[in-house]
Parts: sequence; structure tokens; C-alpha cells
Amino acid sequence: MATDLRERVRALGLLCTSESLDDILALAAKKRWGPAEVFEHVCTIEETDRLRRGLERRMQRSRLEKFKPMADFEWDWPKAIDRPLVESLLDLGFLDGPRNVVLVGTGGLGKTMIAQNIAHRAVLGGRSVLFLSASKLLLDLAAQEGARALERRLRYFAKVGLLIIDELGFLAFDNHNADLFFQVISRRYEKKSLILSTNLAFAEWHTILPNATCATALVERIVHHADIVKIEGESYRMRESKLDAEQRRESRRTKKRL
Repeated sequence: MATDLRERVRALGLLCTSESLDDILALAAKKRWGPAEVFEHVCTIEETDRLRRGLERRMQRSRLEKFKPMADFEWDWPKAIDRPLVESLLDLGFLDGPRNVVLVGTGGLGKTMIAQNIAHRAVLGGRSVLFLSASKLLLDLAAQEGARALERRLRYFAKVGLLIIDELGFLAFDNHNADLFFQVISRRYEKKSLILSTNLAFAEWHTILPNATCATALVERIVHHADIVKIEGESYRMRESKLDAEQRRESRRTKKRL
């Protein structure tokens, strides 16, 4: 009987209940629950399981890889950074605007780390999120075969709740890629939030885009409703590399003295 009931419960889509049916029945008997209490317990475990599975799906779809938490961010390392602004962005209020976020600074100052932490909090908050580099975005679009497939992909990038485009400025765009990138930005304009990290000041965008008109049009749409986080200083990665090299040299000196 229990096996038949388990299959019927599973057929109804109550997967967590079907898997723990024996435990539920034993607990109900032990605590002498009535029908209402049993149903309340089933609703609770199903809601909890649904939230868990939803979070797992959003995390998988976000393409977020391993990253350092903001607790590890060394705020005193950059020469200039608006900490109150960054911390306010981590509260996700900009998503209700919707507003964009642009992280500007040379490499190794934590732009990607900040973007990843905002993305992670958005996932935890129930938002659909997609994190990818500018080059991967364009490779994805270029891989679509035919106009219909490309249109479907552009609609996907337009609808995702929070799109994070990392590392803009490392590669120059040809006319076709510039047009694809412009379409992604335009379709999200004033509809969905965007986070963009770049190593280029806005005045330098013409160096990676085919012409100044294209650069101006992109910048206007991105910054119209945006919080700009400018980070200045020397590369944190370079500092770590230097410290590591010094430690290895000191280790070699110690071994020689021994």
C-alpha cells in the first residue's frame, strides 16, 4: 500500500514527499497528527524543496564560477573606490529601477569580484542571472545558425533578470560583433539591469569599436540610468605575485643557510 501511495504522490509531482513518505507517516503516527497537520507538514517540506531546487537551477544557469566573498575584499588596497556605493549595490536596490552598474578600472582591482558577489546575491534573492565575459557573449551569438536562432538567443539575453558582461575592452569588435553587442544593450535598455566591467574609460571605447558613433550610442544607453563605480590603484594580482616571489626567494635563502 505504501508503495502504491508513494507512486501516486510522485505522479502528482510531490517528489520530496514521495521520497520521505515512510518518515512522514512514522512522524505523523508518533505525534498523533490529524489530517490538517499532515497536510501542513507536506506543504512545508515541498515548499522548502522547491526553493532548494529553484536556487540550484538559478545557480547553474548563472554560469557563476568559484569566487571570493566580499568579506575578503581589501577595501584599503585601491587608491580610490566608493565603498558606500558598492555596498549599496550589494543590497540589489538598483534592480528595481531598473538601473545599470558599470565597474571601471584597470585589471586586478576587484571589478569581477564585486560583480560576482552582486550576481550571487541576486541569485539568492530569486532573480534570474547570467554572468559571462564579453568575448563569450559574442561567441555565443556568433555560434547561432540562422536568423531565427540568433533572434531567439537575443531574446534570451534581453529577458534574463540580471545580465553581467565582464571584461569589456580586452578585445576589439568588428562591425558584426559591434552590431550584436549593440542589440543586446538596446533590447535591455530601460527594461532590465546590466552590470558591465571594463578596463577602459568611456572616452576610450572608440578604441575597441568600429567607429565613434557606435561607441557614443552604446555609452549613452548604458550610462543613462547607471551607477558608475570607478576603481583606481595598482593591480592586486600583481601585488600577490610580487609577495609570492619574495616569499619563494626568502625560502631559497633559508634553505641555503641550512
